[in-house]
Amino acid sequence: MKLLMITGLLTLVATMAEADPATIAQTAKGATYVDAAGMTLYTFAKDGPGTSACEGTCAKNWPPFAASASDHASGEWTVIQRSDGLRQWAYEGHPLYTWIKDAAPGDITGDGFLDGAWQVAQP
Repeated sequence: MKLLMITGLLTLVATMAEADPATIAQTAKGATYVDAAGMTLYTFAKDGPGTSACEGTCAKNWPPFAASASDHASGEWTVIQRSDGLRQWAYEGHPLYTWIKDAAPGDITGDGFLDGAWQVAQP
């Protein structure tokens, strides 16, 4: 019985560790990645692969989708190290952000901002 419980617990921990950091929700743009609170995630066209160009005031308005020290890459999901020392999730090499003007889950008010440089993150 103990062995079965330990095996089940290890399977649960392994499954949790491999879970994607974001989920998919339906927005006005269709299937869109969202954070745990249901807030839309965005990409920024000025970012390089695995590198964030959004710093300072930009990062205050577009908070990076934070990764913890224990988070690790899995498939299309990677963790980048920002110049400010924080860790940030990226999808297919594109760093992800939320937008402070989105007030509720499913809002996509940042889509197309800055002449289209900001786009909702979609699978």
